[in-house]
Amino acid sequence: MARDSYLLAIDQGTTSTRAILFDVEGRPAALAAETLKQIYPQPGWVEHDPDEIWHAVRDVGRKVAEAADDGSIAALGITNQRETAVVWDRRTGVPLHNAIVWQDRRTAELCANLRSEGLEAEITEKTGLLIDPYFSATKFAWLLDNQPEIQRRARDGEVCFGTVDSWLIYKMTNGGRHLTDATNASRTMLLDIRSGRWDGGLLRRFGIAPETMPEVCDCQADYGQTAVEHFGRAIPVMGVAGDQQAAAFGQACFEPGSIKATYGTGCFILVNTGSEKVASRNRMLGTIAYQLDGKRTYALEGSIFMAGATIQWLRDNLGLFKDVAETEHLARAADDRSGVHLVPAFQGLGAPFWDADARGAILGLTRASSKAEIVRAGLESVAFQTRDLLEAITRDLAAASLAAPASLRVDGGMTANAWLMQFLADIAGLPVEVASVAETTALGAAFHAGRRAGLFRSEDELSRLWKASRVFTPAMSEAEREERYGAWTRAVERVRSHGRAAM
Repeated sequence: MARDSYLLAIDQGTTSTRAILFDVEGRPAALAAETLKQIYPQPGWVEHDPDEIWHAVRDVGRKVAEAADDGSIAALGITNQRETAVVWDRRTGVPLHNAIVWQDRRTAELCANLRSEGLEAEITEKTGLLIDPYFSATKFAWLLDNQPEIQRRARDGEVCFGTVDSWLIYKMTNGGRHLTDATNASRTMLLDIRSGRWDGGLLRRFGIAPETMPEVCDCQADYGQTAVEHFGRAIPVMGVAGDQQAAAFGQACFEPGSIKATYGTGCFILVNTGSEKVASRNRMLGTIAYQLDGKRTYALEGSIFMAGATIQWLRDNLGLFKDVAETEHLARAADDRSGVHLVPAFQGLGAPFWDADARGAILGLTRASSKAEIVRAGLESVAFQTRDLLEAITRDLAAASLAAPASLRVDGGMTANAWLMQFLADIAGLPVEVASVAETTALGAAFHAGRRAGLFRSEDELSRLWKASRVFTPAMSEAEREERYGAWTRAVERVRSHGRAAM
């Protein structure tokens, strides 16, 4: 393969759509991005317009493809917000409803009913997931139950259900392919992650006809070619992975025990557990890290719903600052013994609590408290929630006779805040390695596509491309670390649905 080849990565996220052109050394050569409108039909509901998503992908992809000049684009990789449910007309490609976003909580009652039926153990055994509105299955069921036209047309085989990757593949190939990859499929609560196939019993339980679902493929596979009119040239789509699995691949987490955390809208920690599915005893999620040549590598994952979104809330809703860059200065200026805690349970709490009815709170305010203490508490909440996940993951790894992580690789927009990264290292008690390529999620999609296209010969070659831009080592004493973390855990207990009466 010519060394002047490029890889085009589409990173379709919750708040933005990005296209990035990478060279064969994994270096970004061009980038274009558009923001994505958030739609809130009622409290707890979050939607996106699928057509807006597609138009943004087409626009940013074309801009970046043009930057390749005479260099060839060897392949295209897709990474995407996971769990978000899309439904469209199989023949015309017209969306039949807004996409229901992973953050959406409208199916909380359905999830409670499923748990009351005693189905959680079966679902966890098959899918690795817990019953929660987070995942796609109950979103698809809601569309069928609440939209009679969709139900009728699904019965007649006229609709496609899918996650965002499936929607984009369909549109890129002008309806030629209805496909998904194993990582996105593993987040639907419909895939048996041991066999890698849709589970017939779960499909029936949710009323979903098998023919409406996409075919499940490897992360590195032939997903078809983009139609020329979309990006100005036909490009083979050769790599697909959900955003967190793509980030882990981009962070070269190829060995059991290697772990990464991505800080975007939420925070997602994923640790490679090798060729065997590890059953979590601590309410972590079992998932597929990647699937190559039909062989699955598994992971444990913990999800924090509010990370960067907490800082966005402090800016947009409370008006405490205008630019996110100000938060580092405010954190350094704050009283580090103020006792203020912000628990961002705005959408409930994710792992390891899975408490959909928890609600956010700012605790410990006094007359001396200022915006600096509140902003610092918001930043600290990201590190404390990371520690919550690391505690649970470490226990699960020990139970599976796997070693605890020796360091934490991190990526995402919040890693630009040096104060936060140092506090994270202090609270986690681990070195924190910031990826040199900030766009690690897109890089993972490019790596998948590049491996399929033959630009990279092995995962070892990809590992050699990974570099840290900065490493933060713990400087806090063990006693202070545990004192601060203990105060956080007490604050969390007060916002839990079983603990709010104490407030």
